[in-house]
Amino acid sequence: MEEHEIDLPGPPAAALAAARRAAEAWGAELAVEGNGGRLRLPVVHGLRRGLLSGPLTVEAAPEGSRVVFRAEESIQSLQTAAVMVLLLAAAGGLLTVLWPFFPRLLPIAWVGAVLALVGWFLVISRLRTSGPQEFLAMVAAEVEDGGGTG
Repeated sequence: MEEHEIDLPGPPAAALAAARRAAEAWGAELAVEGNGGRLRLPVVHGLRRGLLSGPLTVEAAPEGSRVVFRAEESIQSLQTAAVMVLLLAAAGGLLTVLWPFFPRLLPIAWVGAVLALVGWFLVISRLRTSGPQEFLAMVAAEVEDGGGTG
């Protein structure tokens, strides 16, 4: 699996404390063991939601500390309700595009436009991504906000 890392100022103990605070704010589970622990991180990748888990290590680095997360296990599932709304929106978009070629579709072309807009507003405009890189950025923000102290 993938490895994600970030270099932080300050000692490893401060980085581990920041990782603990970030995990609590994120809704993740961090079981601390020595200079790291096991992280179970909820993630969102567009239409997929899931959970990544693996070891989180905090090592001393020349200019502070390095936090490394190695995702060993990934459990993800597709949001089927959002996919169904997108399929309806695609059908509506197709209807909207086809009515000039088939003039008898003009009376219901507005339905296609509404369906396409519903797909945009309900699903596409709300898609987001939150994964390990965003979590490590949150750890860095915790180090800055906490002044590097735990």
